[in-house]
Amino acid sequence: MQIAVIGKGECTVEESEAARRAGALIAGTKAVLCCGGRGGVMEAACRGAREAGGTTVGILPDTGRGNPYLDVVVRTGMGYGRNAIVVQSGDAVVAIGGGYGTLSEIALALKAGRKVFGYRTWEIEGVVPCSSPEEAVSRAAAAAARPG
Repeated sequence: MQIAVIGKGECTVEESEAARRAGALIAGTKAVLCCGGRGGVMEAACRGAREAGGTTVGILPDTGRGNPYLDVVVRTGMGYGRNAIVVQSGDAVVAIGGGYGTLSEIALALKAGRKVFGYRTWEIEGVVPCSSPEEAVSRAAAAAARPG
């Protein structure tokens, strides 16, 4: 099972803490955490997952190194085009906060039929609003575990 975490590359302290908790919870489900591999929400989620013994995959937009908490780095050289790969890599998606890049990932995920569970993110049709990172990860893990 793989769960994608999406959010801003620069985030608030609150978003960072929420992402870190989400990452730890994803590791607790034994799912692989997939993300865009950069800073902010992505780095915080990876840090939480790594601290909890999980596995992280960063799908980078360029040929960089990514954040220091990545186990696997995929260098795409695709810029924002990599957003499609990030959400396609998750069996479900957790969105935390976010700007327009996150909005594009949400749209791509929904278009691909992925369930999106959001914590303090865009309130648009198709995104399941969650009251905490714990709820978002719990619901994403349940959705990801269902076949099809």
